[in-house]
Amino acid sequence: MNNYRNHTTCFGGFLAFILLIAVTGCSKDFLDRDPYIGSSLGNFYQTAEDAEAAVIACYAPLQVEISDGAHFRWYYGDIVSDDSDKGGSGDTDEPDLLEFESFIGDPSSGIVLGEWKTAYKGITYCNIALENIPGIEMDELQKLAFLGEAKFLRAYWYFNLVTVFGGVPLVTSTLSPSEYAQARVSANEVWAQIEEDLVDAAASMPEKSVYSTEQVGRATRGAANALLAKAYLYQGNWSACRSRCEEVAGSGEYSLAPDYGSIFTDAGENGPGSIWEIQYMNASGGNWGAQFWSEGTYTNVFQRARGTFSGYGFNLPTQDFVDEFETWEETIGTETITKVDMRKGYTVYQLGDNAGDWGVVTEDATGNPAPYYARKYFNPASELAPFGDPNPNGGSNDRVIRFADLLLMHAEACNHLGDDAASKVSLKMVRDRAGVLWSEVASLAGDDLLEAIWHERRVELGLEGHRFFDLVRQGRAADVLSEQGFISGKSELFPIPTAEITLSNGLLDQNPGY
Repeated sequence: MNNYRNHTTCFGGFLAFILLIAVTGCSKDFLDRDPYIGSSLGNFYQTAEDAEAAVIACYAPLQVEISDGAHFRWYYGDIVSDDSDKGGSGDTDEPDLLEFESFIGDPSSGIVLGEWKTAYKGITYCNIALENIPGIEMDELQKLAFLGEAKFLRAYWYFNLVTVFGGVPLVTSTLSPSEYAQARVSANEVWAQIEEDLVDAAASMPEKSVYSTEQVGRATRGAANALLAKAYLYQGNWSACRSRCEEVAGSGEYSLAPDYGSIFTDAGENGPGSIWEIQYMNASGGNWGAQFWSEGTYTNVFQRARGTFSGYGFNLPTQDFVDEFETWEETIGTETITKVDMRKGYTVYQLGDNAGDWGVVTEDATGNPAPYYARKYFNPASELAPFGDPNPNGGSNDRVIRFADLLLMHAEACNHLGDDAASKVSLKMVRDRAGVLWSEVASLAGDDLLEAIWHERRVELGLEGHRFFDLVRQGRAADVLSEQGFISGKSELFPIPTAEITLSNGLLDQNPGY
């Protein structure tokens, strides 16, 4: 069903070797880097199979979501935004997250420490692969593809780091112990490295259609170009963003799934509109004490309602977000019917809704007065782990980049470039699939059209971890989030973990305001 799950099993020997060193090695450094450097590791890289094993190892940290503290992209993107509230059993349930939601987050929190450490763990594996694969005698095109995957994943980790923390240490090679302490570079330097990696990756990786169904989940040329387009979008490089979006759209590899409601089902994983997903499975047997071995996600249990739904009830949609979905009236014969954007029902459960095999969502069933619950990762009871603890074994893939996201990036870039006609073509594709009225936006232009594109991003990609980061890059966060406590010049970024500043021997400095 997904490639790197299968290959993680096939090449478990390499991972076991890595983990053995991790257990016995010293990790008193700002990266929490394990000293994987040595003759035994160097001698491993002999064959094409070794090269593939090294690349597959680069994917493993994607599945580490609980490290020092729970850290999810939707923690930052949804809960810290105006789209959702923390939820849980109350203020004492994940209190650090409540503080970040109120923009008074503590730099000593495990939430930011886990985000930092997991990203640099992923970067470490990518650097190891990138240094050792070039010396292997193997098919050159396959070698370039493997190197492209490693560069894509390194760029992904740096994208997460720079959007959460700003400038961070830029590590593009394995380090000796004397080099572990590193100062931050500017955010611009991090973005430049992301661009360089993704340009190289896009030039060397195959398209999605080249891979067999057993290899689904591997990064592709389309994924590299789409993430590169997003990197340009965040930096306001509209022309480059448009170009990469059009390259992906013109490849013929992706299309909008006809039914929006199918996207976040098990059957809808890796569908026609999926550019890249992080793969999860519900049957790996992972548990709270064995994070590295878990191949499931915690997002399902964290976002499902509490009570009889066996969830934790985090990421509760706000009324403001629910009200963002359009309603309109249609007359059929002599009857006037109120219609609503169909995406609302596939994004949010409200009290009275039937949650499939879980039953009806009620206050009694949830034990919580919240009127709304996030639906996209509210997985059916039939999909819970068939054995072991279901909490760390959620099976829903993380839809990191969807074709609809790319179309809206294209629409935004074209609008900024003054090409509203091209902007509307992409925007209309997204709205038409959702069944909302095109007449409402057909005549818009300039800033009014841009507002419509931003609205579309909010409802199309709602509760997928985008909103806060969109508001920051759009320069609207201070206006939209002021009542939550957002402070301009501080709240655009999260704090550098205190533990990493201490371990850096004074080389790392804190973000302003923390």
